Amino acid sequence: MIRIPILSGMQAFPPVESALVEPNGLLAAGGDLSVPRLLDAYARGIFPWFSAGEPILWWSPDPRMVFDAGAMHAPRRLRRWLRDCRWTLSADRDFEAVVRACAAPRAGQSGTWITRAMLDAYLRLHDLGHAHSVEVWDGDDLVGGIYGVARGRMFFGESMFSRRDHASKVALLGLADALARCGFPLLDAQVSSAHLATLGAFELARSDFLARIATLVDAAGRVGSWSEGFVVGEAKCLAGAGDASASRDGAAAPSPTSCGR
Repeated sequence: MIRIPILSGMQAFPPVESALVEPNGLLAAGGDLSVPRLLDAYARGIFPWFSAGEPILWWSPDPRMVFDAGAMHAPRRLRRWLRDCRWTLSADRDFEAVVRACAAPRAGQSGTWITRAMLDAYLRLHDLGHAHSVEVWDGDDLVGGIYGVARGRMFFGESMFSRRDHASKVALLGLADALARCGFPLLDAQVSSAHLATLGAFELARSDFLARIATLVDAAGRVGSWSEGFVVGEAKCLAGAGDASASRDGAAAPSPTSCGR
């Protein structure tokens, strides 16, 4: 039988070191999805993840998968494709549509972890300027997107979707490019994924992850709408992502900012 703390009201989270090994990172249940609770959770490296019919479950996996926002990897084939891509990007243009698209059941899945309660909670975060989205457009059609939570100078990715080939990758690359230019060094991807690793994600021990975010979450951030001047306007401007000069040890990635916004 799995035994974890059951939170009531605004009861504090237990130390993340007490999270279970199996299932990896399960820390606690209960509590609520209020804005203060969620912002406190992210600052501690904790996030909610549960399905309909389950209590709120809180997680802090070890290791943690992250991106260096300034050292993304775009496979050569994707970079070639981007050069002729006519899609455009925006930020916070339609946050709710992105979350709803992420919540839609996917092939091989019968349900979604983005419940109505989760949707409402992240809409509240968005209305207060803490949760943000990047949208990918083919004309007037929303074809891909990603959303997450910003705390200080740290961005915690939540989910992304794609209605066309490469659309979620374009959203991710666009988000990372904008974060790097705005002084956000890390993009949290939560749990390990072979797919994300192909785009440059790597694992950090939870202790290292927490040490990295400790100062970032308290740094002066960018609260409010990110709709103006945050992302590059044209997907083709991201064709430089993944250049060999980018690396996780701090080498600068090529900037696509010469493209129009």
